[in-house]
Amino acid sequence: MQAWLCENPVGVDALQWKDLPTPEPKAGEVLIAIQAASLNFPDLLIVQNKYQHKPALPFVPGSEYAGVVQAVGEGVTQLKVGQSVACLSGTGGFATHTIAPAALCMPLPQGFPPVDAAAFIMIYATSHHALVDRAQLKAGETVLVLGAAGGVGTAAIQIAKALGARVIAAASTDEKCALCKSVGADLTINYSQGNLRDAIKAATDGKGPDVIYDPVGGDFAEPAFRSIAWRGRYLVVGFASGPIPSLPLNLPLLKGASIVGVFWGEFARREPKANAAMLAELAQWYAQGKVKPVIDRTMPMADLKAAYARMGSRAVKGKLVMVN
Repeated sequence: MQAWLCENPVGVDALQWKDLPTPEPKAGEVLIAIQAASLNFPDLLIVQNKYQHKPALPFVPGSEYAGVVQAVGEGVTQLKVGQSVACLSGTGGFATHTIAPAALCMPLPQGFPPVDAAAFIMIYATSHHALVDRAQLKAGETVLVLGAAGGVGTAAIQIAKALGARVIAAASTDEKCALCKSVGADLTINYSQGNLRDAIKAATDGKGPDVIYDPVGGDFAEPAFRSIAWRGRYLVVGFASGPIPSLPLNLPLLKGASIVGVFWGEFARREPKANAAMLAELAQWYAQGKVKPVIDRTMPMADLKAAYARMGSRAVKGKLVMVN
């Protein structure tokens, strides 16, 4: 097998494409021939030693991937050789093969292509957990999605619309705003132009959004929170812009609003049955056409460093997927 190996987590440039022995699955594991692997923001952080999960060195980055089971370890009964699966295991995806825990593999129904499957679990599980479980979003409510043209942003738009909500999508260019409209957003805000608070006020007739979905953090967090509706829920999803914002705690008091943490990975670990039920529902939604990943482009696995550069330039709309 071949893989991008991180032996020194000082950044993307230190990654090396190497020949490695193909491993055998142990008890509870499967060997997967990888067809496609998506690039996510944590994949950048992990090779810079900036992610909360720090795997033992050396490791193969690539948190999310799809492929075909080639061998199963002892005790694995829910998967069989030749079965198509998607997996989000945190590492191992940027390779031709990987070992994965069978419990983390999502069996794919027929007609679920590997490129879509490799771009599916992280963004839709995060957004479903955020909007359904943590925000308790109801039909007729208004959702503001920040960073709306990215992977989790486009997933959040689709899920909010599937739940009957009104969606305002905020992104940094007119082109990205047009993409958000194409996947279901009712209104868009280009936050590189004008005052964000004024734009939110105008889009909600002064009421403010009931739910704010924020995977961005940084400078937009406080003006967005100041705009939230009474009893609003502010979803802390991530900090793609870099800085972790500090919000004055009088703001939730004045609005009767909640600041709600969203950590899907921990939810999946602590509540595996609820997570499995959620993934099954999302697979059904995909089959029904309610959700479909936005694919920025596919690139050969050998071009991983160029893909990282594209992601770092903030040019990606939806998901970047590497293919073997």
